[in-house]
Amino acid sequence: MIQIKSLDLFAGIPVTDYSAALKWYERLLGSAPAFLPHDTEAVWELAEHRYLYIVQQPEHAGHAMHTLFVDDLDAVVAQIADRGLEPAKRETYSNRMRKITYRDIDGNEIGFGGAPR
Repeated sequence: MIQIKSLDLFAGIPVTDYSAALKWYERLLGSAPAFLPHDTEAVWELAEHRYLYIVQQPEHAGHAMHTLFVDDLDAVVAQIADRGLEPAKRETYSNRMRKITYRDIDGNEIGFGGAPR
């Protein structure tokens, strides 16, 4: 196993249309990006040292699959709904863990997972 003392995670999502994706991810995540490295990349800090970013790379768009495990899944889903986005898929696994999946305009999947109610 690799021994890591410090870790920053950057989870990337390639998109076709940066401007459209930027608006969608601002709605999904509830804020403007934390920083913009260049004209076609936006980065959100989801938690300390944990980042999600979009970057215009049409040749790779539509294949990202990320799941964020959150403390209060119902609250997160309600907040996202208040911003006008509805899940593409809702799942409850045999161990009662839940996952709510959203798909951006390219088909990239962003899931939010949570413990049983």
